[in-house]
Amino acid sequence: MEDDGDASPDWAQPNWKGLGISDPIKSVEDKWLLLPAFLKVKGLVKQHIDSFDYFVNADIKNVVKANAKITSDVDPRFWLKFTDIHVGFPDRNESGVATQQVTPHECRLRDITYSAPIIVTIMYTRGKNIVKRNAQIGRIPIMLRSGKCRTSPSV
Repeated sequence: MEDDGDASPDWAQPNWKGLGISDPIKSVEDKWLLLPAFLKVKGLVKQHIDSFDYFVNADIKNVVKANAKITSDVDPRFWLKFTDIHVGFPDRNESGVATQQVTPHECRLRDITYSAPIIVTIMYTRGKNIVKRNAQIGRIPIMLRSGKCRTSPSV
């Protein structure tokens, strides 16, 4: 390999210690040598943030879809169906005042949970009519730097 003035460390070479890029690393010592490179690329919390984002954007919809329709045992003409669910962005609502955006810093100062509403779209029968409306069914704590965090660059 030619020296172009920007020499890469040994672990960044395609054939590190005679191994190809997909060859397994067998010795524990060699695995520890690769750890700084792994952490530089992935970080310590990226997999947790990705998992949280996947849950609030996809998995929570699958849970609702699996349990979408509820029929009354007393009157089978009465049913309730969850058609959609989503997690909003962190906010706060104090004493009936209008909902306001909230930041992680404000939550720390006020000793409140940095959380967002879980909103579900419901269809149900009322007499002979079918009613569709949104309802908040709870709140979920929001992970810092996730896609729902107000300080995230993607928001």
